[in-house]
Amino acid sequence: MKALAVGGGVVLVLLVVFWSAVWPYITGALVLGGVGAAGWWLRRTDRLVRGRDRLWRQEEAVKAGHRTLAEVDAMTGTEFEDLVASLCRRDGCTQVRRVGGANDNGADVVGRLPDGRTMVIQCKRYTPSSTIASRELRDLLGAKVHFGADLAVFVTTTRFSRPSEKFALQHGILAVHRDHLGLWNNGASLLSLSEVNGRGQGDSRHRTRWKQAYGK
Repeated sequence: MKALAVGGGVVLVLLVVFWSAVWPYITGALVLGGVGAAGWWLRRTDRLVRGRDRLWRQEEAVKAGHRTLAEVDAMTGTEFEDLVASLCRRDGCTQVRRVGGANDNGADVVGRLPDGRTMVIQCKRYTPSSTIASRELRDLLGAKVHFGADLAVFVTTTRFSRPSEKFALQHGILAVHRDHLGLWNNGASLLSLSEVNGRGQGDSRHRTRWKQAYGK
């Protein structure tokens, strides 16, 4: 015990005598140790956040896949906007937020696509027997200008009139009608719907079945 005390005293004396020479190394070691600990903590936190985000996306994908269009029809307008926002997040969109409500400037959801472009979305949960008119798409164009968005998207639970579908195609609006909403809800990505944008809403047999099902 006495030897340990003597040894400790010798080390202390040496540190005092040679402090000016060794303090940079001691300080450097402490700094490196602190940086290493901080880096480990940040990496661990990042892994946890990413893991939780992946789990959340998987859960949202499962929930979305279990929703039927009949369940979507029973939603309130706000619930429908939340659904659209969750589908965007599922597809990897970022900065997604719901802005619908009073004085929403023609937008219900805004965000950023996986490729970095900004988007503005108008959501209309109408009865399947109704039709989206061109004037509602014009309102969306105003929202696109107001928010400075790269892409305007109109999502509805019904269909577009022929003039409104033509208007959407002419002005680069992604028009997601009921059939495409079903595809999106079941796992297709939002951007994949752009490949069929403006290509009609079914043949004559499909329109006949639609009329039989929804009365219009």
